[in-house]
Amino acid sequence: MPFSEVLGQDLAVSVLRRSIAMNRVSHTYLFSGIEGCGKKKTALAFVQAVFCGRDEACGVCSSCRKIASGQHPDLHILEPDGAFIKIDQVRELQKELSYRPFEAPKKACIIDGADKFNLASGNALLKTLEEPPGNALMILIATERSTVLQTILSRCQALTFQPLPAALIEERLVREQFPAEAARVAATLCGGSLRRGIEIATDGVLEGRVRFLERVLALELKDIAKLFAAAEEFAADKEGLPGLLELLLSFLRDVLIYRSTPEALANADLTQLVEREASRCREGRVMELIEQLATMRRMLARNVNARLALEVFFMKLATR
Repeated sequence: MPFSEVLGQDLAVSVLRRSIAMNRVSHTYLFSGIEGCGKKKTALAFVQAVFCGRDEACGVCSSCRKIASGQHPDLHILEPDGAFIKIDQVRELQKELSYRPFEAPKKACIIDGADKFNLASGNALLKTLEEPPGNALMILIATERSTVLQTILSRCQALTFQPLPAALIEERLVREQFPAEAARVAATLCGGSLRRGIEIATDGVLEGRVRFLERVLALELKDIAKLFAAAEEFAADKEGLPGLLELLLSFLRDVLIYRSTPEALANADLTQLVEREASRCREGRVMELIEQLATMRRMLARNVNARLALEVFFMKLATR
């Protein structure tokens, strides 16, 4: 997994490659950026290059092959156990890092979910971040830098990863054998996340988007039972709900900009539906719905009652 396989993050990659070439690799890094933009792939490429002893991993030596297969004994990957990274996980990681490396020049760890520390586990990690045992390399990954505990953030060299350009995502999706039209639409809807683009381009997701939009746009206060049933159904799909709300937000933005810049629609394949909603809703109301939807998404990220939150939002959406 060399740096050459990382898409669209030239600045971050150049910083990391230069640090290796100049023998100035920091002890701790924080990679922040949207989901699916290449943070973890870059972290693995960085560790691979450090272990390989060059600014671009060869990809064929024993060390490179072990990292690519997830089998290297000196690389440890830590992810949240449930909603948070727990203090016992941190202590186990500290124990592993205290041992001498088996074969690499140093131990390394990737903490995927640096915004998921609670106060206790975050504080337990601080000493290790300041002075990693055995000169270990620690890479923390988070979606938003602002959600990382300040005490952790202040001890890391921070690198920001940018959303990927739509053209780059479309090109990759076509190369992965997705139909050209699906690739184009997915690339405009995914918000710069290749992972999300693949999810959207997958068979059935785009069609499901249409069914979802038509259903929620047809909700009416006079049929409150149907509205509550929709809220219950979508709230039950905990994994799929964030993606559906992201698609709804994209659609509402298109409704907002349709009159001024119809050529810039993300949902260009749904122009008729966008036009219909634009003719029915005044601009101020669409802006209110966008703000309310954004607020609800933040609330859901804090684990509020999803069904209740959806019921409230759907009632606002159904108000004509």
